[in-house]
Amino acid sequence: MTDDTRVPAADIGVIGGSGFYELLSEAEEVRVDTPFGEPSDALTLGTAEGRRVAFLPRHGRGHRFPAHKINYRANIWALRSVGVRQILAPCAAGSLRRDLRPGSVVVPDQLVDRTGGRVQTFYNEGAVHVSFADPYYEQGRSALLKASAVTGSEAVDGGTMVVVEGPRFSTRAESRWFASHGWSLVNMTGHPEAVLARELGLCYASVALVTDLDAGIGPEDGVAQEDVFALFAQNVERLRRIVLQAVRFLPEGAQGLPCAEAVQGMALPFELP
Repeated sequence: MTDDTRVPAADIGVIGGSGFYELLSEAEEVRVDTPFGEPSDALTLGTAEGRRVAFLPRHGRGHRFPAHKINYRANIWALRSVGVRQILAPCAAGSLRRDLRPGSVVVPDQLVDRTGGRVQTFYNEGAVHVSFADPYYEQGRSALLKASAVTGSEAVDGGTMVVVEGPRFSTRAESRWFASHGWSLVNMTGHPEAVLARELGLCYASVALVTDLDAGIGPEDGVAQEDVFALFAQNVERLRRIVLQAVRFLPEGAQGLPCAEAVQGMALPFELP
């Protein structure tokens, strides 16, 4: 284990898309090498609301990497290596519920993995089994909900996000099946991002912008990429304001939080950065 008493370059990480660079003042770009290859892009380090923040574009600049090709392990490792211990992860999602219309903001509390073939662990040796019953830490969720109220966007509290492999959207049958389980959102990036954060003792919370009604919600519904991208672009400023305000409400450090101690006392096959 490394010495966490050193002064971090940043203690909060934001993994997002375009529109989030403007979060940070006095920002500088830093390239980080990891044992798992290159992250999606350089980290942008700066200050937001008096806190040190590292921003990482999930898909790389220009959306270079589709969801199933993102190097999630390198991204999470790079953030931890600069001192990050809490992550806010804004994302786009389709709705599996009629009451969650496009433009709605949701702070999910549960996750279901329906991906296939993605590398989803750092631990391919030994016995390292992290607790993942609650994938999103409560202090991060609380900060996002409070920030949504302050900014006038009033996020929905709770909901299950099912993560699919992509890059295609769901069939109507798949969408109806997801909805029949009571799940709320469908997304392509939330896993393995969340579990990899937990495996490195990082506390992770997500906030989703609903961009569409998924294909099976009604006979007239279907998902088109141009519509999803357009709605996200129209609402990215709202999402940016929520994340910026949430930074204010996060705890000063993650020490003592269960997510930060997820691998404490376990025999790890490598030293954490």
